[in-house]
Amino acid sequence: MRLRAIEISDLPYLYRWENDASVWADGDTHNPLSHKLLREYVESSTGDLYKDGQLRLMIADDSDAEQHSIGCIDLFDLDVRSRRAAIGMYIAPEERGKGYGRKALLQLVKYAFGFLGLAQLYIVVGIDNQACIRLFRSLNFEQSGVLRHWIRKADGQWTDAIILQKLVDRL
Repeated sequence: MRLRAIEISDLPYLYRWENDASVWADGDTHNPLSHKLLREYVESSTGDLYKDGQLRLMIADDSDAEQHSIGCIDLFDLDVRSRRAAIGMYIAPEERGKGYGRKALLQLVKYAFGFLGLAQLYIVVGIDNQACIRLFRSLNFEQSGVLRHWIRKADGQWTDAIILQKLVDRL
C-alpha cells in the first residue's frame, strides 16, 4: 500500500465515494458532486499543501498490478502559522478492515511531521464512528475536546463529535 498523488484516472472512484450519501454526515459533503466538478478539482490541484491549503492523496494497493485506489486521505484546514492541519480519510467499504487505514494514516503522519514540518494534526469525528476513533487512538492521537450536538445525522438526530489530536513530540 502506498500514498500517491491524485490522477484523472481516479475520477470514477472519487465520483462513487463523494456521492455516497451514507457518509456525508461524517464529512463536509452535503450534496452530490458532478463529474465535471470533480474533474475540475483534480485538474486544478497542484498537489502542494501550502499552495492549495489542502492535499488529497490516494491510497493505492501496490499488490495490484494496476494499483487501483482503495481510498483517500486528506490534509486540510492548514494553519501555516500554527503548523497544524486536519485529517480526513475514506476507505472504500469493500476494503475496510484490511489494515489499509492504519498504514495510510501512519504514512501520512510521518510525512506531515517529518517532511512538511507540521507540529500537530487533528481530526473531528462523530462519537458513533468507533472504528475511526480506535484507529486514531492506536496511533497515539489523544482526545482533546468534545463538540456537543456537532453532527446532524440523516434522520435529523444530533450526535456529539470528539477532537483527536497528535502533537509532533508524541510520535
